[in-house]
Amino acid sequence: MVLFHSPLSPFVRKVMLVLHETDQLQRVTLHPVNISPVSGDPHLAQDNPIGKIPALRLVDGTVLHDSRVICEYLDTQHVGPPLIPREGSARWRRLTLASQVDAILDAAVSSRYESFLRPADKRWDGWLQAQAQKIRSSLANLEQQHLAEIASGFDIVAIGVACALGYLDLRQPDFGWREQQPGLAAWYAQISQRPSMRATEPVA
Repeated sequence: MVLFHSPLSPFVRKVMLVLHETDQLQRVTLHPVNISPVSGDPHLAQDNPIGKIPALRLVDGTVLHDSRVICEYLDTQHVGPPLIPREGSARWRRLTLASQVDAILDAAVSSRYESFLRPADKRWDGWLQAQAQKIRSSLANLEQQHLAEIASGFDIVAIGVACALGYLDLRQPDFGWREQQPGLAAWYAQISQRPSMRATEPVA
């Protein structure tokens, strides 16, 4: 398989963590791409017309995208405990929480685009404030309502939360989430020592 890959993307990191945690890294060749909202990659665009990363080309040529689809596919390809419950209410609860975490990533990535890629005279402060509020309210909810679940195992939700917090540290180091979410901060300090986390740590 071929994974279209950018090491600073938190969505790519999610997939990389799943590969590490399920011992499938050796099954995948990494194909680096350098894209932005206004520039693509011709190899990535084959069978992936919107040019999203991550994208995973399977052995038969089928291309899967985005990270949610790829992670779920990879979770069906190993023999260990599943990262996503296979059925029942637990499955829908975990997928809903995973979607909430992806929304944090979406807000953080769009903030990065607005503050870094858009020309300074065209930046929209109201947009940045709205994205920051989405991130803060979602992190507060995770801290107050779901911390025990997140800490119960390194599953698809915990992987997503780890990627979100790592991306905030990378791109918005002054965001101050640790002061507001000390429980998540303590959990993240511990989980950051996992071999998979250390191996996938982004470096700007």
